[in-house]
Amino acid sequence: MTESLPRVEIQLWRADAIVLFNWLMSVDINQVPITHPAEKQALADLVTRLEHETDIAGVTREEIDQARGEVSRDMGW
Repeated sequence: MTESLPRVEIQLWRADAIVLFNWLMSVDINQVPITHPAEKQALADLVTRLEHETDIAGVTREEIDQARGEVSRDMGW
């Protein structure tokens, strides 16, 4: 990604980041429904940033399960 492009800052709960990263690493990105190739690239960029700019990539199965529990708590569905 070009450093000169405008950026946006977002903050995620750690549990959300863990769940998203785990899902993105396990899903076949070619099977995710997209309407434009940029959507696939944006998902790939997200996984790269989570992998290289956080400590999320090193979480354990126990931490993933705990994060799933935290995220799904009080969902109501």
